[in-house]
Amino acid sequence: MICMMFTRYLNILWFFGRMLLNILWLDLFLPKIGLGIFGRRSKTKRLTQYSSSFRILAVKMGGVMIKLGQFLSARMDVLPIEITRELSGLQDEVRAEPFEHVRRVIEEEFSCRLEEKYDYFDINPLASASIGQVHNARMRLDGAPGDKSEILDRPVVVKIQRPNIARIVDVDLSAMRVVGKWVEWYRPISKRVDVSALLDEFSRSLHEEIDYLTEGKNAETFAENFADVADVKVPKVFWSHTTRRVLTLEDVMAIKISDYEKIDAAGINRGDVANRLFNTYLKQIFDDRFFHADPHPGNLFISPGNGKDENGRTPFTLVFIDFGMVGYIPPGTFAGLRELFIGVGTQDAGRVIKSYQMLDLIIHGTDTVLLEKAASRVFERFWGKTAPEVMEMPAEEAQAFIDEFGDLIYDMPFQVPENLILFGRTLAILSGICTGLDRDFNVFTNLQPYASKLVSEDGGSGASTILKEIGTYLTLLSTLPRKTEALFKRVEQGQLEVRSPVIEARLTYLNRTMQVMTGVIGFAALFNTGVQLFLAGYPMAGGICASAGLLILFFFLLRPRRR
Repeated sequence: MICMMFTRYLNILWFFGRMLLNILWLDLFLPKIGLGIFGRRSKTKRLTQYSSSFRILAVKMGGVMIKLGQFLSARMDVLPIEITRELSGLQDEVRAEPFEHVRRVIEEEFSCRLEEKYDYFDINPLASASIGQVHNARMRLDGAPGDKSEILDRPVVVKIQRPNIARIVDVDLSAMRVVGKWVEWYRPISKRVDVSALLDEFSRSLHEEIDYLTEGKNAETFAENFADVADVKVPKVFWSHTTRRVLTLEDVMAIKISDYEKIDAAGINRGDVANRLFNTYLKQIFDDRFFHADPHPGNLFISPGNGKDENGRTPFTLVFIDFGMVGYIPPGTFAGLRELFIGVGTQDAGRVIKSYQMLDLIIHGTDTVLLEKAASRVFERFWGKTAPEVMEMPAEEAQAFIDEFGDLIYDMPFQVPENLILFGRTLAILSGICTGLDRDFNVFTNLQPYASKLVSEDGGSGASTILKEIGTYLTLLSTLPRKTEALFKRVEQGQLEVRSPVIEARLTYLNRTMQVMTGVIGFAALFNTGVQLFLAGYPMAGGICASAGLLILFFFLLRPRRR
């Protein structure tokens, strides 16, 4: 066993070592000596080869390698289709354990023969995963005290851990920590991502995942949170047949969420599935602060209902399974995420940057003014657009953005704090699944209702609050011109002497700056009012926002120019 584990450890290091050296040579070294064209020409082919080689390794070794591949296979939103297609088979391609191994684990856990716990047990697995595999079965239950034992025809699924999986996870994580040290030598990655912290978080979640008692409790917590939501289903846990390595659950298997043909054949609208899944996660994040952190296609199913709804579509239930990996959102993180979602939902760039600071996402010393300006440009160019619409945008628009914020894009002044690692991973997988279900999935449309709710909770949607904000802005707006005019009257009357052309130029610049500030405050007042009215459902919101746009355009022409 020791020899086998050491060989496994070396195989992982050898694979990633060769791949990293290849990348360093072709993508970093050759461009520095003017031969980057060779790396660029072969990049697509190389990425395909990397993913194919990794898939073969993961299938052969299982363990942590499968988990890593599942994460990458769901990144349809950012990875080329060749890579995600190559790795997607990892959801179903895991080799099954021989039945005698399964029997041994069950009998060790319950200290009795398998037949004493289950009336029927299918020797062929229903599904095989990296940590364990699932079998169909029927439970044998004991009656109440004094009653004779009875056999109940209760269909269930039984999840059994692979033998020695705890030791395999430890070996894989040890190898990945060495790989992580290699990656940390590459400054563009290490300055943004604490690789060691990432691996520590991944290690913690994996060790929780191999404790089925914890998974059962997580499933019950999730079920309680969604007890009043009829279209979300969680399997019941049968504790009499559950231990640390064996988990017995209600059979809730249905259509796999990535089986698009079956979803279409059932008459279910895939766009509705994507929207419901996304909104379900918004509830988990902002209402429950407890979320299912492994939403890959093997853990999500669609159960068709009966009949048709008012739109002629087949109703459906969203089914979650596998709660070995879950996340919790502490108060500080929640406050930052809340600020972020409100900022995105209301297109408030300043609020977005504030949320970055609250979440510790920005590297110390970052130019937040430039970052806020970039965020504003992103809202202007991409707000409301779906993924295909973004992809079809003219290349000139992307180039203009790069020209304006080239330094910022090059530096990428972001980092991944430890408390957001699992959350970020979950959102990345979720994004890929929603985009896969519906290429026209619009994250902005789905964010707006929750942004409205959060703004309302913030006390900003009531008419009285809106009027109060209008009054505050208008008061400030009305005093600035008078103060500026009084200043220059004093200059004209000689009460302030201007003896230097430099000082005069500075005063002229100050005048123009105050004019622009007046415009900006006016724009902020009108735009914020328009957003609040829009979220509150008032029809005049569009006109107010349009007025804000005209005002800022007018004052933009008066922008100050230094001499």
